Amino acid sequence: MKFGEIPVSQARDALVAHAIVLPDRRLKKGHVLTQQDIADLQNMGAERLTVAQLEPGDVEENAAASRIASALCKSQLNSADAFTGRVNIYAANTGIFLADRRLVDQLNRISPSITLACLNDGEFVEAGRMVATVKIIPFAVEDGLMNQALDVITQGEVLQLTASRRLKIGLIATRLPSLKSATMDKTARILADRLRPSGSLIVSENRVEHNSDAVAGAINALQEECDVLIIFGASAITDRADVIPSGIEDCGGQVHYFGMPVDPGNLLLLGQINGKTIIGAPGCARSPAENGFDWVLQRVICDLPVDQSYLSGLGVGGLLMEISARPQPREG
Repeated sequence: MKFGEIPVSQARDALVAHAIVLPDRRLKKGHVLTQQDIADLQNMGAERLTVAQLEPGDVEENAAASRIASALCKSQLNSADAFTGRVNIYAANTGIFLADRRLVDQLNRISPSITLACLNDGEFVEAGRMVATVKIIPFAVEDGLMNQALDVITQGEVLQLTASRRLKIGLIATRLPSLKSATMDKTARILADRLRPSGSLIVSENRVEHNSDAVAGAINALQEECDVLIIFGASAITDRADVIPSGIEDCGGQVHYFGMPVDPGNLLLLGQINGKTIIGAPGCARSPAENGFDWVLQRVICDLPVDQSYLSGLGVGGLLMEISARPQPREG
């Protein structure tokens, strides 16, 4: 591609480098100059113009961006029309956006002319949200570079979206004299708000005394009609032998993990009974502010694994913003 200033008389079929305002219209950046454009520019007294001129082997910016974006949109992703060398990519459904950092980096290292920017791997998104953008920096890119980018995309799922499921949620909440009913009501409303983007619903709520027998009975009562059980303790879980984990094991369930390197959200418990997930929610999950509970709940809803490898890898980025209900809880 040639770029620079040339006589207006020689600019037909060249691409406008900078927007030009004519008496009756505006020529946008990237506009392909016609003979009428040339005549109008000459009538204005223009003699020279900065343009881009494509050469053999060049792929125009919009065409290149469209081809790369189309190749990326394999799983629950849609691409928009190209403009100024850019194509935005959107989530077709609500779910968790996944990005292969190795392949994204590999694509971006082919040439500064080709760029792919996207959300963080593992981010929960609602349908219609923009998750990535392909941008060709110059007015055209060599076809060899574009083909290299397309080759990288064939190596795996560079971008994908794991769609959420509509799950039936059973809520178990334990009571103590110090816990107000209004707080329990608010907790249920906030959980319902968290579930709403996926279409999941709380189908049953069981409030019981804060002891292991009551927890076990509630699990047995709800497990048949629910896909996932979420337990909010009136008092935070402090040990694997505490009330909630004991209740899970007393009714035949298993406690897989307790504790995670995310703050707020350290005191989360993950278990299972008869193939159904049980989440022991940390106290911070009573707040709508983002915390570790959100990350686990979203992956369960999207049927992604929540195992030791995943949980132990959350430390980097796991220190989240303070919430008003816990001002500076880690200091002093």
